[in-house]
Parts: sequence; structure tokens; C-alpha cells
Amino acid sequence: MYPGPWAESHPDKPALIMAGSGETVSFGELNDRSIRVARLLQEAGLQVGDHVSLFAENHPRYFEVIWACLRSGLYVTAVNRYLTDEEAAYIVTDSTSRALIVSAGLGETAAGILDHAPGVEVRLAFGGHVDGYDAYEDAIAAVSGDPLDAEPLGEMMLYSSGTTGRPKGIKRPLSGSHVGDGIGIVALLAGLFQFDAETVYLSPAPIYHSAPLAYSLGAQGLGGTVVMLEKFDAVGALDAIERHGVTHSQWVPTMFSRMLKLPDDQRTGRDLSSHRVAIHAAAPCPVDVKRQMIDWWGPIIHEYYAGTEANGLTYLDSEAWLAHPGSVGQALLGTIRICDDEGNELPTGATGLVYFERDEMPFSYHNDTDKTASVQHPTQPTWTALGDVGHVDEEGFLYLTDRATFMIISGGVNIYPQEIEDALIVHPKVVDVAVIGVPDQEMGEAVKAVVQLADGVDGGDETERELLAYCREHIAHYKCPRSIDFRDELPRLPTGKLYKRLLKDEYWGKEGSRIV
Repeated sequence: MYPGPWAESHPDKPALIMAGSGETVSFGELNDRSIRVARLLQEAGLQVGDHVSLFAENHPRYFEVIWACLRSGLYVTAVNRYLTDEEAAYIVTDSTSRALIVSAGLGETAAGILDHAPGVEVRLAFGGHVDGYDAYEDAIAAVSGDPLDAEPLGEMMLYSSGTTGRPKGIKRPLSGSHVGDGIGIVALLAGLFQFDAETVYLSPAPIYHSAPLAYSLGAQGLGGTVVMLEKFDAVGALDAIERHGVTHSQWVPTMFSRMLKLPDDQRTGRDLSSHRVAIHAAAPCPVDVKRQMIDWWGPIIHEYYAGTEANGLTYLDSEAWLAHPGSVGQALLGTIRICDDEGNELPTGATGLVYFERDEMPFSYHNDTDKTASVQHPTQPTWTALGDVGHVDEEGFLYLTDRATFMIISGGVNIYPQEIEDALIVHPKVVDVAVIGVPDQEMGEAVKAVVQLADGVDGGDETERELLAYCREHIAHYKCPRSIDFRDELPRLPTGKLYKRLLKDEYWGKEGSRIV
């Protein structure tokens, strides 16, 4: 359930293939290098429960650093590679990381981190020289490749996106088990999605994000091969499925939309027959987009709803989704509770804040008891919410309406942007869309759509009228945007995460927003 046994039985089998460059890391290499990194950190004085931060793009060295921490009882924090040096340094410092490992590909930012986090004891850079760091390759070559005497299982401590303030570390206690007992995601992947040693898993997203990282580690833990895109590209993703015989993959809905809008000659005529399981999450998928994907790829698409906090999990396959279009599934982990703003539980079908009930609190936010308390139910501390609004039908299928913080109140009526975004995104001229509430003297808030158009489409009055008319054909008029603004690009990370708060702040006259 970790690279060690696979290195013994299949040392030359690829554990990782970089989709663009073709660079391959075998299980033998992954095991040896992760052992050396673990030993280097131990010899530098790090002990069980200490923290390590990793700041890098999608890179062949990524997994050996993560596995080194997981096989030596350390917490490891994968830092968002798109942060500024000051923002990254906040996470390094807040996590109390004693070691920081970076990529020379992010060298300028990595060097700047040290100006704001001078207390880091171990500083290593792979792939080239970075000011203030020792050479990673030289350092691990100088230590023994013998496994540590003890290999307690470590843990990832990832940080929330921080769209409304500083990000917070999501911390779970160390289990005390041996790394050979397996990381937690392994049982889920094997049982729910049939991952095994024959799996070829495509990871098209930034690897610092929780789901791509966890699923890639789970695939390797089961002896499968990870094919990792350096950066998402719709054509490149389809090429990778065909070239490497990908069996499993994971996506976000914006990736589906962009693949669907490829010209026919780039979408069709491909051999995708190896592809058995396509998983998506991170945001609800527009109904029309998902239906088109099932028509294209067949009933291989699986969806789950969960957060990095791992406080609950829902799931459904293609057949269940076709019978319950728009749902994100039934609960597999935790019990769903829908509550109003005061914490009163609501009846079936009523819309409210989505909580998951667990027997005990499964996580806490590092160094922030107030943040931890804010996601707990007012009277039931083991009920926790991620800030999503939705309802449950009579069969227990959950439907998400929107994020609570982005609900629009116009003339006293609650309007949820997701429904409007789902209607507009399927228009052939629309590449991306965000719907927000903007100040309105009469109504309090008015509905505004901000749209990224397809190449070659003019963002003038005629296009605005066309899109507004299209919206009115598909949803109630009171929900439709009053106006549309056009942008070359929306503030969306490659993870699919849309920083809608930045757009709202522009229209509400707020300054100093941070992309964290």
C-alpha cells in the first residue's frame, strides 16, 4: 500500500509518467528516492509530527517528497504554486514547517519566500539552483538508501483556498499506524472505483490540490501508474488517454466544458476504449454538460461531493445521475443534515445549509479554533458544514444550490448564481461565466453575469442581447442577469476554482483582495 512492496516486485514499472515530456519515474526509483529524502529529513533533526512544505509545479520529484513524509511520520503541506512569495511564506510559517522543498521552476518566488519565512531550517531546491537553498539532488545522494528503522504513517495538512481571508490548514491527527497499512484514500479507490495494480490514472489538474494529490498517491499505493499533465490542455488530456491507455481519470466541470467545445476533428476519431472510470468533483456539473459527457464517453462518469476536510462524502454513478439529474449523490460517509441559519433541521426538499453528521469531529483548522467553531452546528459540534447550500430528495440524493456566501438577495428574493451559470455555460459562444450580485439602489442587489466568450466572438451589445434572451428561455425571468460584462478571462485557477470574491469586490468598490 506504498511504493516499497511494488519496488520489490516490479521495480521497473512506471509509477509516474509526465504526459508532456514523457519523463518516467519507476517504482524502484520512487521508493529509493523517497527513502533518501526521509532519511535526510530525519538526520536533519525532524521528528514524528514535524512539518514539511513543498512548493512546486507538476514535477517528477513531487511524489518522492510526499512519500518521504508519509513514510516517516511527518506532516506535509503542498503549497499552491500560484501564490506570491509572501502568501506562500504565510503557509510555510503558519504550518510551522521546519523544512521547505521547492522547484527551480518557481525559483524567483521560492527565493522570495525566505525573506518572509527566515526560520526554516532545511531548504532544498530540485531541478536547478535557487538562491538560499541547497541542491536537493546532491543532498539526497549523500545519504543512505536503507529504509528508516521505523516508518510511521505521516499525514497531509493542506490549506483551504482562502477566498475570504487567510487560508487555514486542515489538520487530522496522526494515526500511529505503519505506512504499509496504507493511506486512507486507498480503500475508497479500490472499493468504489476499482483502482488496482493495473490502473493507469490520468491527473490533469495542479497536483498541489487535495483531490489530484490524494488520488495519485492512492493509485501509486495500489501499484498503479499515474500519468500527470504538466498543465491542463483539452487536446493534451485526450491525447494522454489514447497514448497511455488511461483507465481512470479525475476532472472538474470546467475541463468537461472545454473538451466539449473542441472542434469535431479534435474530439472524434480517438481510441478511448481503455477509459473505464472518469471521476469528477470540486463543483456541481451543469446538467447539460454532464449529459453531453455521458453521451460522448458512455456511462463511465462518476461524481462525488466532499471537501479536503473529509467531513463527509456523497457519490453517484452515471446511471443514478441520469435518474436524478443535477444530484451529487447519496451519502457514503456521514449523515446529511439540511439546516436553516439558526441550525434548525429542515424537512425533505427544503433548501438550507448542508451539514454532515459524524460520530466525532474529523478535523480542525490549524491554529484557528474560531474557524473550526464556525463550521460546526450551533448545538451539534460533530455536524460540520463546508458552506454549501442544497436540499435532499426523498431518496436521500443531495442537490447543491450554491455556496452560501455567493447567494444574491434581490428585492428580498434569494437567487442562486449556479443555476444561471449552468444555463449560460452551454451556449456555444460562452467559454466561462460567473454570476454575482452587484449594488442596485432599488433591489439591493442586481444579477450580473461576467462572461468569457469563445475566440472570435464580439462582446458587443448584440451578443449581450442574445445571451440575455437565451437565459430567459431557460430560467425564470427574475433570476436572469440584468446585464452582462465581457472579460478576456475570469479569475479561475487551473484547479477549476473560480475566485468569485475578486469579481464581487470590484463591483462593490472593495480593494486589497488577495488571491490565496
